[in-house]
Amino acid sequence: QVRLVQSGGGSVQAGESLKLSCVASGYIVHSCGMGWYRQAPGKEREAVVTVSTSGTTEYTDSVKDRFSISQDNAKNTLFLQMDGLKTEDTAMYYCAWCVYGRDYTPNTYWGQGTQVTVTS
Repeated sequence: QVRLVQSGGGSVQAGESLKLSCVASGYIVHSCGMGWYRQAPGKEREAVVTVSTSGTTEYTDSVKDRFSISQDNAKNTLFLQMDGLKTEDTAMYYCAWCVYGRDYTPNTYWGQGTQVTVTS
């Protein structure tokens, strides 16, 4: 079993920055990908940035050059640095981590979510 605990987020003004963290605990030997997702009120959850098993990173167009994903492998922690925040970035943000279980079955785990609110 893997548990993801998020921190960071909050309310900021447009143009400011925030950094989200996602700490994973449990059986994490082999990862099959990870990413950050968000869901705004009345909208479907969307991928903000994903990292594949091969390390390929993909950002949604609206956050390119503003958001950056990073990882501290030693601490099993995933980060999302968000710069130049816009009001349209307001949403609940979730981290997701795909991990191979002991039986080599891939399972995706989700953080509890953290609210990001950007005001003009």
